[in-house]
Amino acid sequence: MRFLRLLTILSLLLIVKPISAKFYTNISSIPPLQFLNATRSAWETFEKLAGCHVGDKADGISKLKQYFRRFGYIASAAAVDNFTDDFDDVLRSAINTYQKNFNLKVTGKLDASTLRQITKPRCGNPDLIDGFSEMNAGKKFRRTERYSFFPGKPRWPKQRRDLSYAFVPANNLTDDVKQVFARAFSRWADVTPLNFTRSESLLGADIVIGFFVGEHGDGEPFDGAMGTLAHASSPPTGMFHLDGDEDWLVSETEISRRILPVTSVVDLESVAVHEIGHLLGLGHSSVENAIMYPAISGGDRKVELAKDDIEGIQQLYGGNPNGDGKTSVGAKSGVDCIRRWRGLVLNSLSSFATCIFLICF
Repeated sequence: MRFLRLLTILSLLLIVKPISAKFYTNISSIPPLQFLNATRSAWETFEKLAGCHVGDKADGISKLKQYFRRFGYIASAAAVDNFTDDFDDVLRSAINTYQKNFNLKVTGKLDASTLRQITKPRCGNPDLIDGFSEMNAGKKFRRTERYSFFPGKPRWPKQRRDLSYAFVPANNLTDDVKQVFARAFSRWADVTPLNFTRSESLLGADIVIGFFVGEHGDGEPFDGAMGTLAHASSPPTGMFHLDGDEDWLVSETEISRRILPVTSVVDLESVAVHEIGHLLGLGHSSVENAIMYPAISGGDRKVELAKDDIEGIQQLYGGNPNGDGKTSVGAKSGVDCIRRWRGLVLNSLSSFATCIFLICF
């Protein structure tokens, strides 16, 4: 695994063309053009398919099938070149599963709410892997948690709790941009026994972070602004790639989650926190306010871990051993459960003994 990872890093350095992503340090620095082009989306053409259902044929359905294939809703074995513009049972099945995962009414049709969700910018990691999803569509019984894991629940081994990360040098990132990632890592460190430090050595780092455009050597090309924003590997590979075609907002101050509802600028820290969740072993969540929810609109800011995120990550690593109220959610609830049962048993035994005593005497 380590050897393959080194080969990947070398290919990024030797083959992939370096890029300089666009960053805006505050709201006032965003050009008016970014507000005027707020509706710009890599998938906005799907909107013309509104109302389509099984039996219909329309220009653009083949591309929609490619979309669903990319995110795991259509089997990867299906050849992209063979997709037609026919709305068939394969597409209906994909839409049904997609609607379940995103808490939409399951209709199998391209209704307005489904298309609005489809056209949102999102993480490039698939929701289903090998046809299986631990999001809503993969749960047979009603459960409170909606977090998910990669197949096999990969995680960083116990002997590696101090992880290092490095940036691709060719991106020439400023300290302000690097600080955004430091804050993002700290949010996960606060609720786990993991620690993260920045390294200047790309080859020696556990996690490598870089901005790229289009095809960049990993078989998962980026698609321009407001499409897939970033993607990250499961542990312990440590690859974290972001789309250099996006307009990224870099801000140290807390801003309202909806302060920029009409812009195509994407909050960098929100995306970074999400992708780090993947690097640590979390899949996507069906909970909309969770960090691991796959989609985020331009202008949204979502950086605080939700209960679903914390419970999921602590299933893999446990809680923060330093206390401060950041103990393992799972462990804490388990202890409370044992205490409650022990109390019930003792109370029952006490009551039973009292009854025997009164009957005998």
